[in-house]
Amino acid sequence: MSDLGLMTDWEQRYQLGDTPWEKGMAAPPLQEVLAKSADWGAGPILVPGCGLGHDVRALATLGVPIVGLDLSQTAVERAQEFPQVSNEVYEVGNFLDPAWRAVRKFSALWEHTCFCAIDPSERDRYAEAVADCLIDGGLLAGVFFLTPFDPGEDASGPPFATTVEELETRFAPWFERIDAWVPTHAYPGRESREWIGLFRKLPMLEIARMEQNIGTDH
Repeated sequence: MSDLGLMTDWEQRYQLGDTPWEKGMAAPPLQEVLAKSADWGAGPILVPGCGLGHDVRALATLGVPIVGLDLSQTAVERAQEFPQVSNEVYEVGNFLDPAWRAVRKFSALWEHTCFCAIDPSERDRYAEAVADCLIDGGLLAGVFFLTPFDPGEDASGPPFATTVEELETRFAPWFERIDAWVPTHAYPGRESREWIGLFRKLPMLEIARMEQNIGTDH
C-alpha cells in the first residue's frame, strides 16, 4: 500500500483495531455542510478514505449515488455490514491511482480524513486527482484537520497538519473557493482545529487558458 507514497499500512491498522480516527458516527462538520444545501449534483459522490462509511451513509440521505472508497479491505467489509441507507456502495481502491479513476467521474467529492492521512509529498497529486475525478462545475467539499497536535506532541503524523493558505494554493489551479468557515461542531478534541472549504471545479477550457497564460508569463 505504500507504492503511491501512502506510508501507513491501513489494512493492518484496521485488522488490529488501531483506528483512533474511528468515532462511530459521521463527522459533525459534514452535518453543517449538508444543512447549507450545497449543490452536490446528481451524483455519484465520492468519499475517499471512507473507513467504516459513516460519512457515506450521511451523504446517502441526499438520495444520489455515493461511492465510499478505502485502501483497506477490512474497512470496506465492515462498512458493508451496516444497514443500507439509500444508493451507497463501497469499494477497495486508491483514487490517487490514475488507472482507478480513468473511466470514473463524480459530481462531488467529500474530503474528511484522506488529505491529512497521506504523506504531504503527495498533496499535489491529491489535488490533481480530485480535479480529475470531478466533472466541470463539480463540488469539492471537505473538512480539513489544520492542527492535529498539541504543542510539544510528536507531530510526525499521520495525521499531518496543514494551513488554509496551503489548501487554497494547492487547489487553485483547478478550483475556485465558494465558501469556507470554521465548523461550529466537531468531534471532541477537534474544536477550532478544523476548517471547512467548499470549492467548485473550473471548466476545463478555463483551466487550459490559465495554464496558457502562466506559460506566456514565463
